[in-house]
Amino acid sequence: MTTDTVAAQGCGGHNADSLPLAEALQRINARVHPLGEAESVSLRDALGRISATVIASKTNVPGHDNAAMDGYAFNADGCESAGPCVLRRVGSAFAGHPFAGTIAKGECIRIMTGAPVPRGADTVIMQESVTVSCSDDDATITFDGPAKRGEHVRRAGEDVAEGATVISSGCLIEPAHLGVLASVGLSAVTVVRRPRVALISTGDELRSVGSPLASGQIYDSNRENLYGLLTRLGAEVIDLGLVGDQPQQLEQRLLSGAERADMIITSGGASVGEADYMTSLLQRLGTLDFASVAIKPGRPTLFGELAGALYFGLPGNPVSVAVTFSQLVKPALHKLSGANSIQAPIVLTVRCRTKLKTRKGRTEFQRGVLSCDEQEGLLVDSVGSQGSGILSSMVRANCFIIIPDGGGSIDAGAEVEVTPFEPYLNAYV
Repeated sequence: MTTDTVAAQGCGGHNADSLPLAEALQRINARVHPLGEAESVSLRDALGRISATVIASKTNVPGHDNAAMDGYAFNADGCESAGPCVLRRVGSAFAGHPFAGTIAKGECIRIMTGAPVPRGADTVIMQESVTVSCSDDDATITFDGPAKRGEHVRRAGEDVAEGATVISSGCLIEPAHLGVLASVGLSAVTVVRRPRVALISTGDELRSVGSPLASGQIYDSNRENLYGLLTRLGAEVIDLGLVGDQPQQLEQRLLSGAERADMIITSGGASVGEADYMTSLLQRLGTLDFASVAIKPGRPTLFGELAGALYFGLPGNPVSVAVTFSQLVKPALHKLSGANSIQAPIVLTVRCRTKLKTRKGRTEFQRGVLSCDEQEGLLVDSVGSQGSGILSSMVRANCFIIIPDGGGSIDAGAEVEVTPFEPYLNAYV
């Protein structure tokens, strides 16, 4: 893509028209392809990974007909009509200790939940529904018919049938998947290898944590934040450290990252003309798909490809990094990890108790606190100041309030859309 083409498509930096978020995601989706390399990992290590193959069950789950209730197992023949049904007890079965014989017509066994239903039996009646009579030589049960054949019996393969697909290729493996995989006897899973992501922070004003600060310098928080976000998503992080506002050093660091990683993420850049500087560098070294997205915060975001590696150039402000990562990088990383497509974030419609001010032209992601009221249901409040440099507000917030690009203000009490931060999804979804 040439410089003229980029500018014509709204990729010329701060002063050019910005891409709508949806179109930026379309370009990312077209550029990103799942990694083709797979590896076998233990069942527990598969949590949060993406399956690389279709996994089919080699057995029935459950492997045998078994009792769904504590009670008595018998053959319903002879007990189909109304009136009392009397059966002679000939044994017992417990989970892990089956009855070895065959049940004849007119017989039953005492059976516990999960125990195999013996040969000849096809029905279980709950123990609360029978009357037990015992003598020195015999024991019988009596209940009122008619019996419902097959009642309280879990059939073999009822949960998972032999040959059925347990997990499809490109599936994100969640805790429930681990249980199902264990139930079919799998101790290892073939997954897509972890994506490798190289991190670079840029700017003469930055210093790594632990270093002394001179006048006008600040600590680099973006690299630590991005490390946490990437690690939580299962990426293998390659920390390439800090680079000052020196194009030659940055070029060398970028090319080094491209040799070692599947994706490069930079944050910040030259203090003057940042977007133009990074745009020209990426155009010379690779391909630029866009350099400006119509979101706030986070407009000057670059995306493209550099020497075979995906590239994201994020703004320097820490909240802008958080927003652009959640809306642009995370979906790309999910697909790169082996998912079939970009995963849309979960969006909820809730009532906002805070008046919100917005500006026309960009979709805004304001920090909010989502809560649940017993009478009013889900509610959201703004954390207050929405400056893109106020990183502490991300600690107080648990969601982004999504405001369309219409501009104006939103009155307190109006409904808004929110997307919860990942750790809080289970609490509100």
